[in-house]
Amino acid sequence: MEKLGIDKNLATLLVQRGVTTFDEAKTFFRPSLDSLHDPFLMKDMDKAVERIEQAIKNKEKILVYGDYDVDGTTAVALVYLYLKRFFNKKKIEFYIPDRYEEGYGISYKGIDYAADNDFSLVIALDCGIKAVEKIEYANSRNVDFIICDHHRAGDTIPNAVAVLDPKRPDCEYPDKDLSGCGVGFKLVTALCQHNGGSMDEIYDSLDLLAVSIAADIVPIVGENRILAHYGLEKLNKDPRPGFLAMLQYANVFPKNDSEDELNALTRKLTISDLVFKIGPRINAAGRIDKASNAVRLLTTDKPELALKLASAVNELNDTRREYDNSITEEALAMINADSEMRNAHSTVVFNEEWHKGVIGIVASRLTDYYFRPTIVLTRANDLVTGSARSIKDFDIYDAIDSCSDLLEHFGGHKYAAGLSLKPENLEEFRHRFEEYVSTHLAEEDLIPDVEIDLNINLNDITPKFVRILKQFAPFGPGNMSPLFRTDGVIDTGHSRQVGAGRHLKLSITQQGRKGEKGEEVSPFSAIAFQKGDLYDRIHRGEPFSICYHIEENFWQGKTSLQLNVKDIKFAEEL
Repeated sequence: MEKLGIDKNLATLLVQRGVTTFDEAKTFFRPSLDSLHDPFLMKDMDKAVERIEQAIKNKEKILVYGDYDVDGTTAVALVYLYLKRFFNKKKIEFYIPDRYEEGYGISYKGIDYAADNDFSLVIALDCGIKAVEKIEYANSRNVDFIICDHHRAGDTIPNAVAVLDPKRPDCEYPDKDLSGCGVGFKLVTALCQHNGGSMDEIYDSLDLLAVSIAADIVPIVGENRILAHYGLEKLNKDPRPGFLAMLQYANVFPKNDSEDELNALTRKLTISDLVFKIGPRINAAGRIDKASNAVRLLTTDKPELALKLASAVNELNDTRREYDNSITEEALAMINADSEMRNAHSTVVFNEEWHKGVIGIVASRLTDYYFRPTIVLTRANDLVTGSARSIKDFDIYDAIDSCSDLLEHFGGHKYAAGLSLKPENLEEFRHRFEEYVSTHLAEEDLIPDVEIDLNINLNDITPKFVRILKQFAPFGPGNMSPLFRTDGVIDTGHSRQVGAGRHLKLSITQQGRKGEKGEEVSPFSAIAFQKGDLYDRIHRGEPFSICYHIEENFWQGKTSLQLNVKDIKFAEEL
């Protein structure tokens, strides 16, 4: 690592991420679009391109079909925007199934819509890998399908014209962790290459891809790291009107305030911003109302329309938040009132009155609260339907698959899945799911641990250290923001409680800390959420240890360094 000119702490962080050579480090710090894999390495890509070229040549009608979440809507927007340049506007449409009337994935209603309106080709995005019977129905109605999915395949691959999915067992595509939008990106990349077009046309949509990567929580390694890097660059330099409008409503980008303008000059969007600022707003459209409005927002080039649509989406997000909070409280009360549920290795809760659009969010919250595999269920028509979320290193897809004989449908990933079953199978499913989890997880697996990347001193946090650390981004699964530990931390006397006493705004240094020449050095600013009860001990000058992320804080046009403290321990607790 001497060639890179970095210290041993940063070199250790690189090694932890599997970067052990100079060339690997160059690739890590300087992601290149030239490093992306050939899209034709993906199984059936040649068939997909040939069928779309046939549709263009014969002036067929084409329907771009996608799931109603962030990954699906961004995928639809990306593919639709590329393809519409080849079709008369009456020849191409997009279609998002209604969460409540049609459910997840390819629907019979969607197939009928295509057939009844003379769409001879449907491109399904972020769904379809298990739609075996529905594709047979589509074939009977003379509607061809190209499936672009990234979920795990079942025993049978649907009989579509082409099935693009890097996770299908017979696909040798090198990167298995693309988002659904990422598979759509590979499709339009292949089309562009086939037509000899400019790749700039494709790369202009990388902002959509970055949002899908962030929101779908796919590993930010390999191709996803490259795509997220350039997608964030696009978002920061030239956000499309829809993203700009959403970020304005999220108070990230300015509306008209001059002070906010100063913030925008220094503010750089991160993966975290996409997850917490953009993702929920796009999701809210499909959770509470029609996800097609999210696609309109993502595809418009008119700033005025974008602001109007973003306003509506923002209101839906407020409504989503209200549902989310109330259902989470009800679910927690249900678990606390039942000793068997409290002491279980898993959580399976059901209430037929819960809003279907937010149960995935509630499942995530309950997983965070109890740290165990969780399924939240509600009623949809004649079925019980729900969302599942997991904890680190536990494959919830396999757990659900072990109960597949009790289910009508299921699909998903290692850490998130969806399922539906008949009401009479609910209790048996709850019992078997708990049995599977309890035999595959030990008690210690259900205790969340804090994985510290490195022990450092505060003096190690130099401007050069921070400058290079920022180049480790974008952060996310597979490349998380490093968590540091520092011992012997003390209050400078200027720390205080904030947020009605719930949080701590810390001003800290380290025992014996001096500059290189023995001079006094500036303290570090830190924020510690939900640690307000520790104020008295800290204020008395008692030494403590912290684990934290190093972040930048933006305020009134100024950028400052801040430690985001995740845990505080005093000597007797270590």
